[in-house]
Amino acid sequence: MNRIVNLFIALLLVFLSVSSCKKDDKNPAKLNSGSFEPVDAFVQNEQIGRGVNLGNALEAPNEGDWGVTLQAEYFKLIHDAKFQSVRVPIRWSAHASTDRPYTISRQFFNRVDWAIREALQNELLVIINMHHYEELFSDPENHRERFISLWEQIAAHYKDYPADVIFELCNEPHDKLTATLWNAYLVEALQVVRKTNPTRNIIIGPANWNNLNALDKLQLPADDPHIIVTFHYYSPFQFTHQGAGWVDGSDAWLGTKWTGTTSEKQAVTNDFDRVVAWATAHNRPVFMGEFGAFSTADMPSRARWTLYVARQAESHEFSWAYWEFCSGFGVYNKDTGEWRTPLLNALIPSVRE
Repeated sequence: MNRIVNLFIALLLVFLSVSSCKKDDKNPAKLNSGSFEPVDAFVQNEQIGRGVNLGNALEAPNEGDWGVTLQAEYFKLIHDAKFQSVRVPIRWSAHASTDRPYTISRQFFNRVDWAIREALQNELLVIINMHHYEELFSDPENHRERFISLWEQIAAHYKDYPADVIFELCNEPHDKLTATLWNAYLVEALQVVRKTNPTRNIIIGPANWNNLNALDKLQLPADDPHIIVTFHYYSPFQFTHQGAGWVDGSDAWLGTKWTGTTSEKQAVTNDFDRVVAWATAHNRPVFMGEFGAFSTADMPSRARWTLYVARQAESHEFSWAYWEFCSGFGVYNKDTGEWRTPLLNALIPSVRE
């Protein structure tokens, strides 16, 4: 009889062990070697380091609409190339109810969960943002409640995830979402996020498309130390966006080069010096969340500009994320399965050293 009981107990323990492993395999929090303890914002900004945006995928109206569907292999490629982080642009607003309580699709949450899990398994910090909420920009008053509700759901869903998952409140607020309105909205969003994520680091940028010229109008809660400030950099715009189909008149700029003259370099340095001055005055770390030159520019100019901007960002103690992985600005050619070597070398010189 004792032998039967012992056998039953042994089988039960094996079953429970297997069940536990299966459950953990589906839980990204259990798969990460990172910390679940609070991380100083300046320390985490250093950990973000050199990153890349997984653009044109989850921020499209539907994934795949803009030619990019995320693949597990992308995360391994990014890790192996020595990037330290990924920024995942996400159009939550396209996958949530338009009526109260503005419920986000469970299926879409599952897809974002998968992307986060792939990043963490490949030892990449991951930034998830709110991207292309166009209705919020064109009609902010009527979308204020929904914006806050979406963040309340996102924050609650990821509250038990490790500190290596970082939130970004809104990509490039602009149009009718003025600096004054954005300062009010970001406080409300922070308040709902802090209910479930009191110490998670959160990325926030200024209005006017996260332009550095709008930093002086950005107002952040002085009593919240877990904030990383972001800005985007595409200057000179006539170079980085020449021939970009979504920019009116950009075909007239085709052929614009960036040769790295003293004046061209000084313009970048002057811009970054201004950001440092603001950040120092406000005691905030800085993340350059986007920078890149579109594929219609000549590759030598793109590589020169990318190299200079990336190294200047690092010398100014900014973390950064290149825009983007495998589409119009892409450092990787998904059709051939090859890195665009001049751009990769500009971003991560150690890859070929």
